Amino acid sequence: MNPVTVVILTFNESVNIRQAIGNTVSWAQAVFVLDSGSQDDTVEIAKSMGAQVFHRAFDNYAAQRNHAIKELPFATEWMLFLDADEYLTEALKAEISDLLAGQPEHQGYYLKRRFYFMGKWIRYGGYYPTWLLRLFRRDAAYCEREINEHIRVKGTTGKLLNDFADNNQKDFTDWLNKHNKYATFEAEQLALPSQNLGKLTGSQAERKQWIRERIWSTLLPPLIRPFFYFIYRYFIRLGFLDGKTGFIFHFMHALAYQFIIDVKYIEIKLKNKQKQ
Repeated sequence: MNPVTVVILTFNESVNIRQAIGNTVSWAQAVFVLDSGSQDDTVEIAKSMGAQVFHRAFDNYAAQRNHAIKELPFATEWMLFLDADEYLTEALKAEISDLLAGQPEHQGYYLKRRFYFMGKWIRYGGYYPTWLLRLFRRDAAYCEREINEHIRVKGTTGKLLNDFADNNQKDFTDWLNKHNKYATFEAEQLALPSQNLGKLTGSQAERKQWIRERIWSTLLPPLIRPFFYFIYRYFIRLGFLDGKTGFIFHFMHALAYQFIIDVKYIEIKLKNKQKQ
C-alpha cells in the first residue's frame, strides 16, 4: 500500500464508481468516498469494494473538496483527488509510488488529464494536456472557486510525467443535464465582480482564469464570444483532428455550452436591472 489516501466525490455514480475504486483500492492506503446523497447504489457499491464512505450535503464543489481536505479522518500525509469517472494509468501509479517512496520536494503535484468523450480521447483543441493539481500534502492544500474549482497549496509544486484518464461512462443526455447546471453556476460567476484569481504567468488553471476575467468577460461581447472560442479551438488549436466525435465535443463544449452560459448571464443581468 502506498502512503496516500484517494478521495472520490460522488452523486449517483454507480455507472462509474467501480472503475475508480477498483483502480486504486489495492494501491492506496485508503480510498474515501464523499457522497452527497446518491439515490442509486453508489454507496453500496463503494462499501462492497472496500472504500470508506462519508456523507455531506452538496452546496458547491470547492466546499465539498475543502470539507474532504479538512474533516475526513486521514491516516496519511498525502491525498489524491479523483472524480468518479477518472482512473490512474498504471504508469502514473508507478510514478507516484516511486515519488512517495522517496522524499518529495514539493507540496503538491500536477497530473496530466487524458479526457475521453463518447469513448474517444480528445487530443486536440487545446484539451491535452490539461494539468490539474490532484496530488498534495493535505495540511498545505485548499480549494477555491465554486465551479471549475482547483486546488492550491502553500508551497512549491511540481509536475508528473504520466496521465490519468477521465472517461465518463454515462450517456450524452447526462452530459447535457450536467452542463446545463454548470452553465447556471458559470453565469452567476460571470455576473459577480472580478475576483482576480487569475495570473498570466501562473499555472495553466491560473492562466485560464486570467483570460476569463481580463479578456473573456470584459473585452468580448456575450453571444459573440462563443463563436470566436469555437473557431479558436476547432481550427487554430486543430480540434478538427479529433474527427467526428471531436467535432461533436468541440461544438457542444466550445460553442453551445458557452452560448447557454451567455444567455443565462444576460438573463441574470436583466433581472438585476429590474430590481434596481
